[in-house]
Amino acid sequence: MATKQDNKRLFEEIALVHMDALYSTALRMTRNAEEAEDLVQDTYLRAFRFFDKFKEGTNFRAWIFKILTNTFINNYRKKTRSPQQVELEKVSFGLENDPDYKGPDTWVPKYDETSFDDMFDDDIQYALDKLSDEFRMIILLADIQGLSYKEISKIANIPIGTVMSRLFRGRRILQRSLGRYAKREGYIQENETTFP
Repeated sequence: MATKQDNKRLFEEIALVHMDALYSTALRMTRNAEEAEDLVQDTYLRAFRFFDKFKEGTNFRAWIFKILTNTFINNYRKKTRSPQQVELEKVSFGLENDPDYKGPDTWVPKYDETSFDDMFDDDIQYALDKLSDEFRMIILLADIQGLSYKEISKIANIPIGTVMSRLFRGRRILQRSLGRYAKREGYIQENETTFP
């Protein structure tokens, strides 16, 4: 019979290797470093709490990503029901006319740049951020994390057909919004067409 110490050791052995992938996905989902850290921490706490429910020999990565996704969705629902908070340091209070005012470009970003952010130009990050949560989540899980349709279906608790549909539609939205970027960067020729 496994002891608590054995369970803890096994959990750390198989769970901690996924931390970077979980964090980068959480950062893309939340668009905020502090919230991403909280989301990953909550995910690990829940995963450890329910580790006895994990069936050894099954896909741990898909299991922990399901916990991450469900935690994000549940937290997102709570936030949409609570009033929006304003960050007072970002309110200008008419300081634009002050000669010492440097403008919003001088504000410190809410999160540090990470290696995940370095993967994409600003145009691509902006296009990803414009996607709705349901499309962005599926794109992140499929195209960034490399999970299969079946794994995403289990993680997002939606049918495989819905995964495929959202992935197709999300990619199409990205393709439309990144058409000029692709031409400018030389990924496609000027005379090639993108989706209308």
